[in-house]
Amino acid sequence: MLSTFVGKDMFKDWSDDQRRAEIEKLVTGFRSGLDVTLMLQTATMIAGDADKARAFLVDLIPADERHDMISAQKGETQSLVASFLV
Repeated sequence: MLSTFVGKDMFKDWSDDQRRAEIEKLVTGFRSGLDVTLMLQTATMIAGDADKARAFLVDLIPADERHDMISAQKGETQSLVASFLV
């Protein structure tokens, strides 16, 4: 799914600090209205894979907020969000 993103290779050489800072901007964007699936897809692209994206997101988003984010979704989107934030 994420291999279709143009420019994902530009993140290959980034340090974890650079990746974290960019993903933190996505979290801020989500809090301001960015679609949650777009945040997750872009975080995965920046991090390099879903497991690394999960680690960054869990570190950046408090547990109660992650719970609220999951609860706000329905169906497949809820399952996707939960797979990243639990």
